[in-house]
Amino acid sequence: MSGEETGPVKPDGRMQVGVVVGKRRLSGPWASHAWLPVAILPGPADVAPWTRLSADEREELFYGGSFELVLHPGETSHYRDNLRSGRPSLWVALRPIGPDEHEIATVSADPYEGESMAEGIGEIVEAVPMPERVQAEIAAFVDAFHVEQTFFKRKRDRQDKEALARGEHGRKRESFREPE
Repeated sequence: MSGEETGPVKPDGRMQVGVVVGKRRLSGPWASHAWLPVAILPGPADVAPWTRLSADEREELFYGGSFELVLHPGETSHYRDNLRSGRPSLWVALRPIGPDEHEIATVSADPYEGESMAEGIGEIVEAVPMPERVQAEIAAFVDAFHVEQTFFKRKRDRQDKEALARGEHGRKRESFREPE
């Protein structure tokens, strides 16, 4: 990690994370490999983006670069759901920018946003385990900014049945005339 650690959650809900991307070899006839986000680092690394970290016969790992994870006070219930899920995750989207090049399109802690990102076409989206330090920072953000929203069931306005019978329900009733 660099000297610039993520530290305690900032009031603006921003923190830097590092993204590790895997290039997995495939045995099928249509593609030789697949790119997948595989891990999150709790801060940026001291290496250049797309530096190869390791390799074996089935997978190469690269440091894809850092990304600024932005938390929003209005989505704290979503982050709380993620933290309580039993497998807290961050959703990472990779966007192809060339034949064998990708960029980090986004990183999200909101499981509902992650689900909607996965429905898109063209980006590679994976849920990767959330590091404990990032979990602690998101939990601190939720504690600081969450406001419980009570659910209010709307009640319909009662209609004036007499007005409905007269045809006065939002528009003037015109009388029907035969064409001359």
